[in-house]
Amino acid sequence: MRTFANFRKSQPILQLSMWIYALISIYPLIWMVFYSLKNNDEIFVTNPFGFPTKFHFENYEAAWKSFKVPVYFMNSVIVSCMAVFGAVALAVLFAYAAARMRWRFQDTARIYMLIGLFIPVQVIMIPLAVLMRDFHLVNSLFSLIVPYIAFNLSFTTMVFYGFFRTIPLELEESACMDGASIYRTFFSIMLPIIRPAIATMIIFVFLAAWNEFPIALIMISKETLKTLPLGLLFFQGQFTTDWGAMGAAMTIASLPTVLVYVFFSEQVENALTVDAAVKG
Repeated sequence: MRTFANFRKSQPILQLSMWIYALISIYPLIWMVFYSLKNNDEIFVTNPFGFPTKFHFENYEAAWKSFKVPVYFMNSVIVSCMAVFGAVALAVLFAYAAARMRWRFQDTARIYMLIGLFIPVQVIMIPLAVLMRDFHLVNSLFSLIVPYIAFNLSFTTMVFYGFFRTIPLELEESACMDGASIYRTFFSIMLPIIRPAIATMIIFVFLAAWNEFPIALIMISKETLKTLPLGLLFFQGQFTTDWGAMGAAMTIASLPTVLVYVFFSEQVENALTVDAAVKG
């Protein structure tokens, strides 16, 4: 059997293409970091694409202290973490019930949940705004948390359902014979097995909630409740814009998403393999 090292040696053109693709993919992140360390003149005139000639770390200080980035950052963290917890918890419970149990209208409930995949968010924005107004949730973080959970439930449920369906029934039968209750079986056996799927959905939901903009623009008008994407929209000054500080704010906004992926990347790779759902 050919090893991966032999494959790389025998496919130099493919390897070169992969390196070029990797560099093209990572360059926007590098450019954003460089952008955050330049002044306006260097960004637009003297050195728009190159390495900074002088590191302007004061851009980060200005972004953090002068433009309420800490407030926007904490709002985004709260909303994203609550959305992740709510969507993953509800989806994994429903997916387990739909995949491993037998109850009336089981298939109907599962299909109803998956219909959400085919509903564009733009179609329900006005009814959503009216609903949030009627529940007196406008201009509160719950006006973002509840929709973010709802919008991510369908896809998260579909992923968990697929993983649960690949787990052999013998595992639950053995646990039942050993006297484990359905709750013990779920928390001690099933959840550890689907950890790759949970890690994948944590990244997916976190990125979706962290970067979401249209709903936040409609629901939030208070300055103290804005999330980072919404706060960056109003980053410009009346007469001039500190573009270096804006780049610093964008770098700060991107950092949590990178860290979340780094922490869960191994589990995501396992989730892409067929055996991961069984081996855990």
